[in-house]
Amino acid sequence: MAPLDVAVLDDYQDLARDYGPWERLTGRVRVHTFTDHVDDDEQLAERLARFEVIVAMRERTALSRERLARLPRLALLVTTGLSNAAIDVAAAAEHGIVVSGTTVTGDATPELTWALILALTRRICEEDAAVRAGGWQQGIGPELAGRTLGLVGLGRVGRRVAAYGLAFAMNVIAWSENLDPRHAAGLGVEAVAKDELLARADVISIHTRLSERTRGLIGARELALMRASSYLVNTSRGPIVDEQALLAALQGRQIAGAALDVFDVEPLPAGHPLRSAPNALLTPHIGYVAEDSYRGFYREIVEDIEAFLDGAPIRVLGS
Repeated sequence: MAPLDVAVLDDYQDLARDYGPWERLTGRVRVHTFTDHVDDDEQLAERLARFEVIVAMRERTALSRERLARLPRLALLVTTGLSNAAIDVAAAAEHGIVVSGTTVTGDATPELTWALILALTRRICEEDAAVRAGGWQQGIGPELAGRTLGLVGLGRVGRRVAAYGLAFAMNVIAWSENLDPRHAAGLGVEAVAKDELLARADVISIHTRLSERTRGLIGARELALMRASSYLVNTSRGPIVDEQALLAALQGRQIAGAALDVFDVEPLPAGHPLRSAPNALLTPHIGYVAEDSYRGFYREIVEDIEAFLDGAPIRVLGS
């Protein structure tokens, strides 16, 4: 059988070939990596029409019913993770496309979250820039010990961030719609109502899935409940926070600052007002972009493709 053409999408740093054991597929596939992001329907269809296999990194490129219908050769779609809100899995099945995932999880996102909390509150980026420019001690920030960390969501990532907060001698509170107070207490966390969390927390960190229920969960009303000395951190998904309301809060110094790893549109457009917003720390959705995570992702991606070629697909989504 002729080698299958594999497209690896949105490989911004050109790392896919380095982190996966692609030699296992020698002679069976031809791998093509794309380091840029294409969001135009026509351009994307033209780029991907010849591929039998597509590898999608998280939710960087949406593969909707309409887009999948324009990919006649596509037989296998592999995504990192065991769910991907940007892929229409039902439509893929209707078109006879197998969708496989990966099971790798790790601490990359909670570790980045904590790095952002420290950098934001202690003004690390501003102080670094000041020193490089010849300055010295440009600002001041709070110590975390004794202050309150508020977690919106106490799942796998939220639990890890809670543990970091406790290790830093913070008081940790949490809210989610279905949070069990007894489960939270077992982690050393106090379960509270959402409005109480917003009013009490010195640092609020978001760790909930994006859904129709959580879209716009933090809007103008919620931001108004926060104190002028409090900080907001989002390493989950951009649309959970109303971007325009957050911009207004930052520009009006309504809150002390925000650290964002996720945005409504990614990559963040060059002229986006968040790029110049005061008291904002921005990273380019790197919560899961870490060496161990990437090795695990691409190892399992190669396994998924190999299993498909052998006629026994694994880690099939929607099955």
